[in-house]
Amino acid sequence: MVFSMTAFARQMSTSELGQLTLEIKSVNHRFSEVSLRLPEDLRFLEPRLREAIAKHVHRGKVDCVVRYLPPELQAASVQINRDLLQVLTKATQEVESLLTASTPSQALDFLKWPGVIAAPEQDMQMLAEQFMNMLQTALQELSENRQREGEQLKRLILERCATMEQQVERVKARLPIAIDAMRQRLVDRLTELKAELDQTRLEQEMMLMVNKSDVAEEIDRLAAHIVEVRRVLEQKQPMGRRLDFLMQELNREANTLSAKSVDTDMTRAAVELKVLIEQMREQVQNIE
Repeated sequence: MVFSMTAFARQMSTSELGQLTLEIKSVNHRFSEVSLRLPEDLRFLEPRLREAIAKHVHRGKVDCVVRYLPPELQAASVQINRDLLQVLTKATQEVESLLTASTPSQALDFLKWPGVIAAPEQDMQMLAEQFMNMLQTALQELSENRQREGEQLKRLILERCATMEQQVERVKARLPIAIDAMRQRLVDRLTELKAELDQTRLEQEMMLMVNKSDVAEEIDRLAAHIVEVRRVLEQKQPMGRRLDFLMQELNREANTLSAKSVDTDMTRAAVELKVLIEQMREQVQNIE
């Protein structure tokens, strides 16, 4: 099963405990990297969050952003921190007695001081359960998006594999014709030079030229690598690195084929193979 490393998922939940928003974005990366941004109230969930993500994403860079808005304070739930308020009042009176000109403090000024109004305690266990349920939904959505895009990448790669096989067959069919043409060019050249044609020497020269331009091994390896690409695409485990290695091997054989080419059609086929391999390599970079 092919999974893309590129996807996005977003979930939001609103209840009496407040509002939770979760966004998960994954992009391609050589290794596995998870970046989290959590509110302080939910910082204790970081280990569970990382563990859950690791079960769904094995390779790629994952950015996870969590936002939490506590429920609005109701009048009946507002509690005043009297001890802190008394300390602030006393300190304010001392400051005002030392200043020759000062603005009298207002009650609202004290209420704005951090900690004077104590928010009601939240049931963090219930909040954690709510968040983990939302996380599982988001990760499921992310996996579905990654799989959907991965199937598209698989289709594109298989199409190029089929086109590559056509080019390989083209080279295979062209090879005997290219060798005969090479032999005739050698004979014509010797005739122009009015050199005496020694049949034995001619065959030896031809054997050397054929050996240097023999691409049968490269053709066989190209065909074998294409078969392996198809096999890997059917696996049920991360395959991106394996496919990346196969792209390197395919490119190596295509370069050798181009270097050994003794025919214009074979050269065109080698160039087309390299173009197809590069297109596949770009797609493989996004596969987990």
